[in-house]
Amino acid sequence: MWFKRLLVLVTVGLVLSGGAAYGAEQDKTRIIDADAEPDREPRVPTFAINEDLAGRLGVMTTRYEDTFAAIGNDISLGYLELVKANPGIDPWLPGDGTRITLPRQYVLPDVERKGIVINLAEYRLYYFTDEGVQVYPVGVGTDDNPSPLTDAEVTMPLESPAWYPPASIRAEYEASGDYLPRMIPPGPDNPLGTHALMLSEKGYLIHGTNKLFGVGMQVSHGCFRMYNEDISRFVYQVSKGTPVRVIKEPVKIGTSGGEVWLEVHRPHEDYSDKDREWLWQEVNKTVDAFVQRRPDVEIQRSAIELAVDQADGLPTMVGERVRQVAAEEPGRDKPAPAATDEDEDKQQLWF
Repeated sequence: MWFKRLLVLVTVGLVLSGGAAYGAEQDKTRIIDADAEPDREPRVPTFAINEDLAGRLGVMTTRYEDTFAAIGNDISLGYLELVKANPGIDPWLPGDGTRITLPRQYVLPDVERKGIVINLAEYRLYYFTDEGVQVYPVGVGTDDNPSPLTDAEVTMPLESPAWYPPASIRAEYEASGDYLPRMIPPGPDNPLGTHALMLSEKGYLIHGTNKLFGVGMQVSHGCFRMYNEDISRFVYQVSKGTPVRVIKEPVKIGTSGGEVWLEVHRPHEDYSDKDREWLWQEVNKTVDAFVQRRPDVEIQRSAIELAVDQADGLPTMVGERVRQVAAEEPGRDKPAPAATDEDEDKQQLWF
């Protein structure tokens, strides 16, 4: 844990909802006593890492009043990841007694496993610890206001942040006939939610939200939205200076236990022909580069076709390491010894 008793400078005006510069109008100092705060344990599991794979799929049975949005909010999963993992099920009326897949198995992104890694393509935040990895759903920037691809770090935690909307967002509201004040105080109307992490990437935060719908989707002006129940615990785990890397990897591939696993993410709830063609190109590039690095693997074309056809964000086994027998070439300056049955067994190598 970062702090037992933490003194945090909460700068009113330092906060925003993505993509615009911070202001600085006045400072407040607030004591956060960790002992007085209940439920600081993370809501998501910390999974052990098995080579390039972590986690495991789960299942649950829905009740008549359930929706995917409500389920995601309750157990920290994103709306779109639930939709993609459960094709053919109505996300707004799954029905009483319907069994759904909980997508908690992951091919890890192909980056350094340190600190926070946010993959825009899958709307997920990975937090790597000494014990393993935690994975959270996040809302990210829209196509018009994209989140930045960046290497940054955490600079400060914030509790009950106020929001000073940047001029660009206030102009959007005005154009639509709505009024947005210059400052939104902490409370239920504040789009930053209950807590936030300030980043060194100027103008961007990892923060909560006052909306129950939108985590795990493209919804923000560039910031990263978490459920309040997650960010309110997460700020107590993350140290100042924790690296934050933002990437965009719609296709991930890796190995675990001699098996090759592929994970493909379509960008939207609907799967258009244009998105399918784009993903095919991304998969081909990723798989080709992987095979170049790993000539010891054998890939099954049919399994890759199925993974692209579904693009459901679930890891799919598409190949395995292969075993070959290689005869050791005798040295030129001395004769090779006669081979025995035992020697032949020893010459069976992994490639």
